[in-house]
Amino acid sequence: MPHAGAQPVAAPAAQTTAHEGILRRQAARESAARTYARALPIVPVRARGLTIEGADGRRYLDCLSGAGTLALGHNHPVVLEAIRKVLDSGAPLHVLDLATPVKDAFTTELFRTLPPGLADRARIQFCGPAGTDAVEAALKLVRAATGRDGLLAFTGAYHGMTAGALEASGGASTVRVGRLPYPQDYRCPFGLGGARGAELSARWTENLLDDTKSGVPSPAGMILEPVQGEGGVYPAPDAWLRRMREITAARGIPLIADEVQTGVGRTGAFWAVEHSGIVPDVMVLSKAIGGSLPLAVVVYRDDLDVWPPGAHAGTFRGNQLAMAAGAATLAYVRENGLAERAATLGARMLAQLRSLAAHHPCIGEVRGRGLMIGVELVDPNANAEPGAASAEQHIDASLDAPLADLAPTAQPRPPAPELAAAVQRECLRRGLIVELGGRHSSVVRLLPPLTLTDEQATAVLDRLADALATAARGHLR
Repeated sequence: MPHAGAQPVAAPAAQTTAHEGILRRQAARESAARTYARALPIVPVRARGLTIEGADGRRYLDCLSGAGTLALGHNHPVVLEAIRKVLDSGAPLHVLDLATPVKDAFTTELFRTLPPGLADRARIQFCGPAGTDAVEAALKLVRAATGRDGLLAFTGAYHGMTAGALEASGGASTVRVGRLPYPQDYRCPFGLGGARGAELSARWTENLLDDTKSGVPSPAGMILEPVQGEGGVYPAPDAWLRRMREITAARGIPLIADEVQTGVGRTGAFWAVEHSGIVPDVMVLSKAIGGSLPLAVVVYRDDLDVWPPGAHAGTFRGNQLAMAAGAATLAYVRENGLAERAATLGARMLAQLRSLAAHHPCIGEVRGRGLMIGVELVDPNANAEPGAASAEQHIDASLDAPLADLAPTAQPRPPAPELAAAVQRECLRRGLIVELGGRHSSVVRLLPPLTLTDEQATAVLDRLADALATAARGHLR
């Protein structure tokens, strides 16, 4: 693999022809619902760590990481060794939900990492292999345990693409879900941001639950992401998350933490709920727990375990290769302090990106936690939108501030999705793969592996800065 900062070189004609042929056949054969392939017209053939090599011979730094699945990057040696060990042993690869040594090792390692208040009395349900399957299982679980049907979820949420998961997500059209405001600074729904906006979000939640005329009966559960990823990379304020835990516990409402993308060290703690110190009743886990292979589970408090046999199943719940790769990944992250490393390196990258924002008015806000980073792009030439809070207010404001003091201090600019798409294209030309997210696909997202080195981080930010400058010159004239 090349030096981390090396720029891609021109590919031989034969490689280019093969690459283009594969892309043409994909376009002709695959569903119109394909997503990443549209914005990232590459054909990966080899990969290691942060680096992907395409069929055309070009090399890329991958800050998509399988949408956060690859905690250790591509083909990490400990993952490959774990997979080979199972293959060489003659162990069955598909066992439904039967007990195996591989599964036992995985659950043991997973329970070792869970927040202590949950690990002490946890049960685990293996689901279908995708995070959305685990969300469906969690929703079914709390409905069975409480005898209630409705749910509380949040604006901007993303919980998957199956029917129930979509119902709890921010883009739902017909719902049995009470929708609550998720706190944010730059585009605060109350025009305030910071701790004051988060306080109003909490008060709104309490009022909705306690007002007998709110139209929202006592729900089966509340589901939230400790950091909204697809919604635009919004970390939940720790104090607000503690309030959600207090509110739900006091009313007997199970709290479901969707850690599909935030888990396994991504945010600078092994599980993102640990930043706030809360212990949810249910955790939904997928992506990185499979060590790059499909695996999803629900972990929950034992008193919620009311399912009769067969109440929730799935043919592909016994993927032995994924469990072996997942156990190896969990252990490697834990033993090598990669969550702490993500916290340190992520803070450094956020600081550098905020310095970059000082020179680019098209950057509305830089936000994130650990190695889950977002850069929201805006149109600096357009009229400002209704007010929101400044970063200073977010840091200094008190949750106990009187409502009379709640005054907006800054105004966001309209999102710039076309500029974001141009930045993504310019990044790809420079050999950098990034994702877009947010309400209007105007947030450039970075999800590098937790094994990212200082040198690689510098290369990523250099390429992103150069791509941003080029794209801005072309779009903001």
